Formats: sequence, structure tokens, C-alpha cells
Amino acid sequence: MEITNRPLITFTDVSLGYGKKLILKNLNFDILSNDFLGIIGPNGSGKTTLLKGILGLVRLRSGTITSKASDIKFGYVVQRQFVDEVFPLTAREIVSMGRYRNIRLGRGLRKRDWECVNHALEIAGVSSIAHQTYRSLSGGQKQRVLIARALASEANILILDEPTNDLDIKGETQIMELIKKIHAERSVTVVIVSHLLHNIINYVKRLAFITRDRFFIEPVEEATKNNYLSEVFDCPVKVGEVSGKKVVVSNGSTD
Repeated sequence: MEITNRPLITFTDVSLGYGKKLILKNLNFDILSNDFLGIIGPNGSGKTTLLKGILGLVRLRSGTITSKASDIKFGYVVQRQFVDEVFPLTAREIVSMGRYRNIRLGRGLRKRDWECVNHALEIAGVSSIAHQTYRSLSGGQKQRVLIARALASEANILILDEPTNDLDIKGETQIMELIKKIHAERSVTVVIVSHLLHNIINYVKRLAFITRDRFFIEPVEEATKNNYLSEVFDCPVKVGEVSGKKVVVSNGSTD
């Protein structure tokens, strides 16, 4: 049985940057088993850099990142605008890319790989559009396909960068509910970056805050009760509630 709340990945005095530019420094935190961790901060604060640090895509400037589990498999859901749509690939072909790291050089996908691809399409609710070209899909459908691509790798840690960006209200809710379902039903650890606070605070268990001066993590209930959001975004921010959902306002009032 999965033991919840045990550390899977530990950052110890980690600093990250590109070239001579230091982006984040002195990071000390754990990503936990069965975590649902949201990362928030102003534009340019280093949210995507932190995701890349978790994935090992950014060279450490200092410190250590250690894994406490031997079976970690990442599924990375990039921002949709970074996916090249020049080639007329189908949704199924896009999802099959999630299996590439399991394929030996010179070999194609095998029966087991296609089973994982088809299962991922089903989980993400896009089996019916599997043979349509990716570039012909709506924003919400494209996002589901990218989530399916990550799931096809049999990921147990799902890393998502702005998954609801440029979607309408209905699309935002549907994608967040899908992520919630994957987390709950498949015991997948989720780490998500989003600038849409009204989305993220209604789903995550913990919030990681990136400010100009520090990085810290709080349980979401504590984080929304205190003045942390105002500190992070350097303006009055208050969290209220409407119809059982948390709402965020930036003028310090929920009226």
C-alpha cells in the first residue's frame, strides 16, 4: 500500500540559473508521495525554472536534489504554445511520444506501448479524437492530449506548466477536474504551476510561494487564510468563498 506524505524528492540548499544568471537560490523542500503541490509567484519569478529543476533539465548551481524512491517516472506537460504544430501529427501520434524513452534505438513501438497509449487516451477522455490532427483540435482537447502523452509514460509524478492557460472558464474547470481525478484515482503525485489563482487554490493540497526574497510552502488552507498572497504579488489580495468555491480578489475585498 502506498504510504502517503513520505518524501519522494528532496531539495537541499539548491540554487538554479542559466549561464551567469541566478534565478532561484537556497531551496529547501520535499515533494511528497501523493502530493498535490501548486507553485505560484509573479511573472519571471522562476516557476518554470523550478519545474525544470525537478525534472533535472537545469544544471544545479549549488546544493543537491535527491530521490527517495527508485521507481519515479515523470510525466511533463509543457505549455501548449511550445508544441510544434508544423507537422500534421494525429492526437494518437502525439500521445505515443510519451513512450519514446522506453524504446531502444532502431526499434518502433510495440504492443505494450500502444496499449499504454490507448489507455492514456481513454483516461484523458480523447479516445474519440485520437485520429484527428493535433493542430485541428480545440485548446481544451490539445491540453487533454498533452496530459495523455505524459500519462502514456506510466508517470507517477505529473509535472504541469500552466495547463489551463488561454482556456475559457468551462475549459479551465474541465482540465482541473481531470487532473484532480488522475491524482485521486491513480495516486499520481501532481506538481502544477499556474498564474490562475482561482483555479489552483481550489485543487491543490499545498502551495509553494516564490517571492523576490524567499521560497516557502504552506498547506493551502493556511496559505489562503494568511497574508501570503499579498506578499507574493505585492498588492492587496484576499480569498473569499462563493458557492463553496474559493475566489481571489486583488483589491482586498470580496464584495
